[in-house]
Amino acid sequence: MKRLLSTACSETSFNIAVLILRVTFGLLLLINHGIDKLKHFAEKQSSFPDPLHLGHMPTLMLVLFAEVFCTVFIVLGLFTRIMAIPVVINFAVIVFLVNKSYSGPAEGGAFFLAAFFSILLMGPGKYSIDGAMGK
Repeated sequence: MKRLLSTACSETSFNIAVLILRVTFGLLLLINHGIDKLKHFAEKQSSFPDPLHLGHMPTLMLVLFAEVFCTVFIVLGLFTRIMAIPVVINFAVIVFLVNKSYSGPAEGGAFFLAAFFSILLMGPGKYSIDGAMGK
């Protein structure tokens, strides 16, 4: 009981928690959003939201970079902090710019923003390629 009420965190539990966070949110983003956008690239390239006025296709390509390429690296734990930056920027734009245009809830984007910002701050943890390489 004493351990259950403790605010201390062991290094092992921290590393397991970071692993679960990385893999869970990374795979959710990759499977539910990234791969779907990749499969429907031709359909989306001319109508994709463009909140930063870069053009529909360049915006879609930047989102694909964040949601597919960077997410795979985050799940593996390779260059995790660097790869989390584009994902955090992607979801900051979604939460603060794109969702203003729509009346729907912004919870999904906010969850991903919080998760990947936490990963950016905490790093990959011991159970990752970066951790195995001693970075």
